Amino acid sequence: MSKKSTTFAANLIILSQIMEKIDELDRKILKIITQSARIPFRDVAEQCGVSRAAVHQRVQKMFDNGVITGSSYHVQPKMLGYQLCVYIGITMEKASMYNQVITALEKIPEVVEAQYTLGAYGLLIKVYAHDNEHLLQLLNTKIQEIPGVANTETLTALAQPIFRQLPIEIERHGKSN
Repeated sequence: MSKKSTTFAANLIILSQIMEKIDELDRKILKIITQSARIPFRDVAEQCGVSRAAVHQRVQKMFDNGVITGSSYHVQPKMLGYQLCVYIGITMEKASMYNQVITALEKIPEVVEAQYTLGAYGLLIKVYAHDNEHLLQLLNTKIQEIPGVANTETLTALAQPIFRQLPIEIERHGKSN
């Protein structure tokens, strides 16, 4: 077994152990704070029927275990002058160039998401641009110039009618709500 596959297997075991430790109270807390990241722990505690300290400890534990990876505000890109949202499918010369391509993409601030995919593309990235000229410049002078990028296909998003977190299911007696 290679070192990478051993590490991957170990990470899966750790993830499985963490998932087993997320109980009903953790799920209730997650459901509340994912709906409003600014809600005071006092209010979360009241809704869950526990102390504020218990909520704080649970949330900190979920941060420490990687269940919660951050809290943030969502900024409207159009308010900052980014009129275009596009998804770009990237075909790489070789799959082994993945790390090199990702490292280069991380240096482009307009690239806000990247997914390693199966199917037509090796990568699918989400990019914001001020206008068509800016997008063309990003494609021609940055993205398509990355060593390992063989092809790109751009899909323009016209609207984002759905934007949400995954629902948090609260288990009760072996059933999910």
